Formats: sequence, C-alpha cells, structure tokens
Amino acid sequence: MAEKKQLHNLTRRKMLAGLGAVGVASAGAGLGTSAFFSDEESFINNRLTAGTVDLKLDYKATYTGGENQFDAIQENYPDAEALGDGVYLLDQAPSPADMQEWEDLVQGENFDFCSPEADEYLVNGDEIPIFTLDDVKPGDSGEVTISFHICDNPAYLQLSGAITENTENGQTDPEIVAEGVDTDGIGELADAIEVCVWYDEDCDNVYEPTGTGQQQELEVALVSDVSGSMSGSPLSALKTAASDFVGNLSSPDEAAAVSFSSGATTDQELTTNYAAVQNAINSYTAGGSTSIAAGVNEGADELLNGANATPGASKVMILLSDGNSNASAATTAADNAKAAGIRIFTIALGSANTTLLESLASSPDDAFIAPNPSDLDTVYAEIAQVVLAGEQKIIEGTMAEVFDELSEGVLLDGDRQEDSTQPYPGATTQCIGFEWELPFAVGNHVQSDSLTFDIVVDAEQSRNNDAPFGTAL
Repeated sequence: MAEKKQLHNLTRRKMLAGLGAVGVASAGAGLGTSAFFSDEESFINNRLTAGTVDLKLDYKATYTGGENQFDAIQENYPDAEALGDGVYLLDQAPSPADMQEWEDLVQGENFDFCSPEADEYLVNGDEIPIFTLDDVKPGDSGEVTISFHICDNPAYLQLSGAITENTENGQTDPEIVAEGVDTDGIGELADAIEVCVWYDEDCDNVYEPTGTGQQQELEVALVSDVSGSMSGSPLSALKTAASDFVGNLSSPDEAAAVSFSSGATTDQELTTNYAAVQNAINSYTAGGSTSIAAGVNEGADELLNGANATPGASKVMILLSDGNSNASAATTAADNAKAAGIRIFTIALGSANTTLLESLASSPDDAFIAPNPSDLDTVYAEIAQVVLAGEQKIIEGTMAEVFDELSEGVLLDGDRQEDSTQPYPGATTQCIGFEWELPFAVGNHVQSDSLTFDIVVDAEQSRNNDAPFGTAL
C-alpha cells in the first residue's frame, strides 16, 4: 500500500522527467543494434451477430361441394380447378398458373426452400384468406395442407387460431331449437362443423391414420446398397437404422431384406420372422460397384412373386443408396415397380445422386436425404411414421372445440418418434392438414349462418428455451 501511495504522489514534472530518462537510456542502448526481440499476438475483427429464425409457408386448399358448384366458387376463386367428383382445387401458393415453374424449381437438386429463389412462391409476412366460400351446404367439406419451412436456426412451432365471427345472419325460417325459435343472433356453424388437424407426413392432403392404408397386410422390402463406398460408418448406420425399422413391424406385416452392389440378392424373403430379417441385414459386408436397377428389380420380384407374397397386400420398397448408377436402367426398373402397385421410398445417403433417387420415388414426399450416416436413424423413423404408424392427429372436434384449444396455442412436435416434444431442425419442412366437414345430418339449423376464422403458425428459437411460447416443456 505504501508503494502505491508513493506512485500516486508523483508530480507531473517528476513523471515527465522519468519518461525522458527512459527515452535517453533506450536511445543509448540502441546504438550499434539493428533490431529488438519482439512478439505480438492479436485477435482482430471480432464480431457478434444475432441469429435468425425465419418461417415461410405454402399451402394447397381443396373444397368438396358437389358437381354443380364450379361456377359458384369461381367468383372468389377465378383460377379454381375442377378435380372431379365435386372436388375443386381452390388455391395454392404458388398460384396454379405458376405451378409448372414452381415444380421445375423444386425438382432441382437439393432445392432450398429458404433460398431467395423460393421467396416469390412462398407466404412470408403476408396475411391471406384460404377459404372464402359463400354457398356451403350440409355434406360439404374442405381441406388445406399448410407446408411450413423453418429457415436458419432450429425452432419450436406453435399452431394457434381463433374464430373471429360466428353470425346468425338472415335466419330463414324454420330454425327451431329445443327452447323454441332460435333468436339469439349467434350462428351454429362453429358447433356443427367437424374439424380434424393432423401431421400430414407425405403432404398429400389426405389423413392416413393407418400408414399406407393397407386393407390387409403390409409387405415391405428393404433394398440396401452394399457397394464398396458403404464400407465403415455408412454400413454400420444402415444396419442399425434398418434393423430398428423392422423391429417396429407386427404380424401379419412381412419384411424382406434385399442387398445390391454390382448385382442383387434376396438375403431374406418376405416373412414375419423379424429377427431373421434383422440377422440378414446385420450380416451385410460392403464391396463392388452400384447397380440400383438390379436392387429395384430384385426387390420388386420378391414383393410381387416371392413365395410369401400376398396378392392385395400393400407393397412398399425402401431403397437406400450412397452412389450413382445407370439412370436409364434404374428409372425403367422403378417405373415398372410403381406401375405394379409398389410404393417406393428412396434414401439418398451422403454423396448419392440425389436427383436420380428423388425421381425413382413414388412422389417427391417419398424421397428422403440423409447427408450423414448418423442421419439414417431419423430418416428410417420418419418413413416408419408414414408407413407403419400412420399420420398423427393434433386436434379433433367441432370447429368451436378445436379453436377453443387453438386459442391457447398448440405446440407442434418436431419428432413424433420421441416421447417428449421436440423442436424442428433448421432448414426443414413439415406439413399440417386441416380438414373441415359440415355433416349432412345438420339439416336446416345452420341456414344463412356464417363464420370466419384465423389460423396462425408461430416460430420461436429452440436453443436456451425451456419454455417456448411461455409453456414449460
């Protein structure tokens, strides 16, 4: 402490004199010397930038209102398209006029929904109505599939909404309730319309609670690339993920194991002995080149003509490859399999020809990408959700009941295979189906009634967030 006090008591003159003395000494020491030993370490251009969470939407809406409704709906939807059987495509983002351009863009290799090229086709900051229908009658129904894309950071998603108007309007007679004539001015549509909201895993506008919708059993061939490039972690990850998939099966569903490299073999024919299928998969070794066509043909032959193949069963092929192959031969093989009623899911692993594998799948929604071997367990689990478990409901009930729950917000689950609610990874897409129906039995009670409602999807960062949207996980 005494030394510090002495330093503080130095006068300005003493300090300057001392500095001058140091300077003279340094100059003297430098005579006859060309350089000093020196060292310098730096951390420069440091920057902290806040991350982003960006949510973008597109959608497809249909209305089932009878064969004679086309002229009526065109007033609000001039670009409406008649799909047959009284079903109409009302609207979609992008508009029908741009669909071919949009489809061409999406089919490109590794298309990025979060890219600037996609912005003009997506809903981003807009507030738009999906349903504007003026002549709804008992027996009518409608559906919208909302496809949302999470850009940048992983995020939790919340679905919410509200009925903003529920009006009686003209109340054309007779409209009788138990207490007599209905004169309260409040419409009954919200209590009459039935609603189902679900995770539309394949984005096809159809709720499929039983996976592939099989009326009898499911028969699935796991067709796996075991070429030389699969050696090491890719093959190890394949064995684990494919075996887990088989472990989710239950009788009478059957599975077969098919492997391919330069050629293809059926390593285990269709069976309900799931341990035998898993043992066949776990015995794989890697080697040889890649012939996707051979694998598809072998798998299709087992599904259609195998000793245990069942006519009328739901036929599914899960095709995995990490490489490239003769596109013409693979396409011909896949087209023949699909024409025979086989649904093909494809998995492009690592440096695989993604464009080719996407074209072999039964639909773009049946094509999956696994950038790394560690992603295979998630991909096979997602396919299992579609094929085995079916699509999961989020909410069901009357319009009033559903929106009563939505008014509080419903946290969406980014991984339905996990027990707890999970966030969605960044740069991912999820579809939600929203279907409504006005039952025929409601009769005259809702005549002239109208309602309006809002549907909202919110995104909130997941990191450091134990209570998204104010709700503890």
